[in-house]
Amino acid sequence: MEIQPWWRGAVIYQIYPRSFMDANNDGIGDLAGIITKLPYVKSLGVDAIWISPFFKSPMKDFGYDISGYREIDPMFGNIDDFDSLMENAKTLNLKVIIDQVLSHTSDQHPWFIESREDKTNDKADWYVWADANEDGTPPNNWLSIFGGCAWQWEPRRQQYYLHNFLTSQPDLNFHNPQVRKAVLDNVKFWLDKGVDGFRLDAINFCFHDKQLRDNPAKAPEDRQGRGFSEDNPYAFQYHYYNNTQPENIAFMEEIRALMDQYPGVVTLGEISSEDSLQTMAEYTQGDKRLHMAYSFELLTPDGSPQYIRQTVEALEGKLADGWPCWAIGNHDVTRVASRWASAQTRDQQSKMFNALLASLRGSVCSYQGEELGLEEADIAFEDLQDPYGITFWPTFKGRDGCRTPMPWQRDEMHGGFSNGEHSWLPVSEQHKAKAVAVQEQDNNSVLSAYRMFMQWRKTQPSLQYGDINFVASDDEKLVFTRQYQDQRLLVIANFSEQPISYEINATDVQVLTGHGFTAPDIHFQGETSEIKLAAYQIAYLTLAN
Repeated sequence: MEIQPWWRGAVIYQIYPRSFMDANNDGIGDLAGIITKLPYVKSLGVDAIWISPFFKSPMKDFGYDISGYREIDPMFGNIDDFDSLMENAKTLNLKVIIDQVLSHTSDQHPWFIESREDKTNDKADWYVWADANEDGTPPNNWLSIFGGCAWQWEPRRQQYYLHNFLTSQPDLNFHNPQVRKAVLDNVKFWLDKGVDGFRLDAINFCFHDKQLRDNPAKAPEDRQGRGFSEDNPYAFQYHYYNNTQPENIAFMEEIRALMDQYPGVVTLGEISSEDSLQTMAEYTQGDKRLHMAYSFELLTPDGSPQYIRQTVEALEGKLADGWPCWAIGNHDVTRVASRWASAQTRDQQSKMFNALLASLRGSVCSYQGEELGLEEADIAFEDLQDPYGITFWPTFKGRDGCRTPMPWQRDEMHGGFSNGEHSWLPVSEQHKAKAVAVQEQDNNSVLSAYRMFMQWRKTQPSLQYGDINFVASDDEKLVFTRQYQDQRLLVIANFSEQPISYEINATDVQVLTGHGFTAPDIHFQGETSEIKLAAYQIAYLTLAN
């Protein structure tokens, strides 16, 4: 069989370090805590971990506002802890991917502290500065994702600076080659530490339109995408000029040139643009840009078979030689068990969704807790930490509900996440009932199903590397084939709470087992086969070529 790069078809397990495991009992997860749980991660059958930011930060956006790119924030540990994590992961044959937040820094980063002082210092042009209009208003109509104007007045310089996110997250000026070099030097630091790849946060936000042109208005019926509901003015514009600029393509190639000096290292870009699928295709084109990209297309409330098919087919039609990475959950969106599943059948549906995600063509990002079927936690307003949720409460409660600590033990304080007096976010009682220790005692649990499926998937080259072709979809089912070399699989997923039947014009079929799902019933009728699936069942069959 052809040897594939390790990341093609890989399952990447996302760890949100604040909420994974607290080793020093301060109520916040840390690197030492991750180390203690690496054997658990390995047991899931995944190939790699992606660790969300653990760098020095004032934590206004929980690590996505970096003030020291080469430093570990003390709340997470120190560089020795990171080296130990790398060593332990290597022993377990787990690859390590870390976040890189390149488009912006914290306003407490030394670069910005110097840049803001005046217009003549060495870092004066390292951020996006602009003069006010004659009436003192901001230079254009660009908006921040977190609500309101994307420009903040700086009295020292008598200018505005751009922040696509929080006011404490000023945007770097990537039109300045010194900025690009400094950013890549920081990336190289972690390459030299031995990491296996990078998840590149908001990577299409690096460049801005030099002319600072206004973004055009968006009609109410078109205000969709990445969870921007009509109560967030960010949805009121087409964001043509504050991100996804043509110059960014060349920067992707600069990143790739650096990566190619370290064989086996992978880049995974997070894309959120007006046409994210098109941007994904552009950013992964050929072998000189990003290795993979993912977007928020499957992180929406719509988890219907038709929508999944439409999304995957749309990307496949644009992708050419690029490679996708799919996710149905992460630290920014409502948990998939609450978005796509019904309360009464949540566990059954979670099993199917996890398997379905890992059956699409591409690599997979699986967010911590999805292997347990965790639902969105309900956080009281007084317990909120996320500035996004605090701003938009009560119509949008922010991202805290998907970021609560992992439940390890049912009857321990904070679900076994921490032995400290307080936990940075409360652990849901519903989550404690689904704790790892509870599910490990139940062969029918979501966790047991996840482990069995991911281990079985490693024996199926078609699911890891094969082409995908959709056969059928409606309100009840999604049917597609995966083919690699001489293996052709038929995948049938029942999205209904009722049994369904699906007929194919073939009798030379073999039901595959070992993946943890009950085998479907097959009835042969002449030259056709009728396949019967139970509620929320997913079936895998081999077909003759």
